[in-house]
Amino acid sequence: MKRKVNKYVIFMVATFFVGSLFPFAYSGVNNGLEEMKVMVDVMDKIKVNYVEEKENKELLENALIGMVRGLDEFSDFMTKKELKPMQEETRGEFGGVGMRLDASKKDRLIVTTPMPNTPAYKAGIEPGDEVLKINEKLVKDMTTDEAVAALRGIIGTNVKVVIERTAKDGKKEQKTISLKRTKIIPQIIYEKMLDNEIGYIYVQDFSGHTISDFQKALEKLKKQNMKALVLDLRFNPGGLLDSAVDMVKMFVGENKLIVYTKGRNPEFFKEYKSIAKAKYEDLPIVLLVNEMSASGSEIVAGALQDHKRAFLIGARTFGKGSVQQIMTTEGGAGLKLTVARYYTPLGRMIHKNFKAKNPDETGGIVPDMEIAFDINKEHNAILYATNLIYSPSKKTAVHDENLKTKDIVLDRAVEILKARKSLGALATFSEEQKELKEKETKQVVEI
Repeated sequence: MKRKVNKYVIFMVATFFVGSLFPFAYSGVNNGLEEMKVMVDVMDKIKVNYVEEKENKELLENALIGMVRGLDEFSDFMTKKELKPMQEETRGEFGGVGMRLDASKKDRLIVTTPMPNTPAYKAGIEPGDEVLKINEKLVKDMTTDEAVAALRGIIGTNVKVVIERTAKDGKKEQKTISLKRTKIIPQIIYEKMLDNEIGYIYVQDFSGHTISDFQKALEKLKKQNMKALVLDLRFNPGGLLDSAVDMVKMFVGENKLIVYTKGRNPEFFKEYKSIAKAKYEDLPIVLLVNEMSASGSEIVAGALQDHKRAFLIGARTFGKGSVQQIMTTEGGAGLKLTVARYYTPLGRMIHKNFKAKNPDETGGIVPDMEIAFDINKEHNAILYATNLIYSPSKKTAVHDENLKTKDIVLDRAVEILKARKSLGALATFSEEQKELKEKETKQVVEI
């Protein structure tokens, strides 16, 4: 106990010395000291009385996690181990083996599909294979995050997996496979032509490769005589701000405002504007969003709606309109801190008040036409449209027919673009469409 008292004596003397030099700051330091004494007291009681022995590092990390997560839904404290995979995902590439996995079944990892031309694909891993072990460690003894972290790693290094495959006769066979990790750039853009010269692009998120892949998709569809576009941002959680801004720049010119951020610190007030001439500024667009469209998706939706460059269909978006900055702390840990909020060109705050009495009625981007669509059916419709299953034993990729669902939101988008073409409307939505918008906004489709 004597050592504990000495800590307080030293801290008190140091604080008194600082306070005597800076009298105006002393009261704030003193209040902070009293609050720190409570935390130190709690830590001491845990160290002495808790049923299991705990290290100071673990207790401190838990205290920091609680302090930061108590600020809002998106601020977070991450250990050095947790920070690394997040940085890899944000860049849009990582050292991995190229497997999409289904972790919905407890203690099991099932291969949904190997990605084409990746180590997993070349090694003959098939859809439906179960990963039992990763580097001699049983998957059932690992969390999903631990399993994913074990599969990823430094490019060029090896990881050993044991997979189990069930044959048509029901017999199970296990194989041990060594895979060399390589740079994996997951597919996040899916494009196709619909009928009546209408192109369709689904954007899964806004990572480091989104815009380059999006540009290629647009050029590919343009060569197929695309005259109008359905841009699908449903279930898109966002990602990099620059990617979202760059997407808007492709459709909005004349140096117009795209989005701005505003926080308590003046350094976080920033405006993001378009370029003088947008490459596709005359392309008619119907934009699809839902309650899982967040952050970067909402920036794109808000800007295109404010500038009347797209007609929005779906459900009110999630309302994640806050800016997080990742700061590195002592020891390599990470602090993800909310520093500002996003506003659309017309000054609408995107962020939802999650503590409001009716949070679903605040924030987010409200579509021009709201359509009620069961979220599970809508998710299956997106999966069916984008989730191709690849198998080394088959020549062509296939869809999972169990996911096939009528996509009423996409169907309505196509109907609007067809009607617009038949009426000979202008390239952008004009006053005639505004009248249509006022009528259609009141329609709610149930399914």
